[in-house]
Amino acid sequence: MSGPIRHIVMWRLRGETPEERSAARLKVKTLFEGLKGRIDGLTHIEVGIDVSAVDYACDVVLFSEFTDQTALSAYANHPEHLRVREALGDLRIGRFQVDYPIKETGA
Repeated sequence: MSGPIRHIVMWRLRGETPEERSAARLKVKTLFEGLKGRIDGLTHIEVGIDVSAVDYACDVVLFSEFTDQTALSAYANHPEHLRVREALGDLRIGRFQVDYPIKETGA
């Protein structure tokens, strides 16, 4: 597979109280947004915090794009990404991921 690829990850997070959940959500958002400009091949990163408050929703979504599959594979083991994963520790109780090629459209 060649060309740009989109990497989307959603998490459910720990937290006994609404305040703990809110702090966990903000921590994930802050840490991942801190990766902007630090990883070669990472062309876009956006982190959203759920506002729906439905019981089946995930807490946070990461929407990112990479130049190609090689860049996405390198990201998985990049020291900055590993630092974020370590900082999050066991905060995550559920993780869902989708990776797919981005179709380039000619206009």
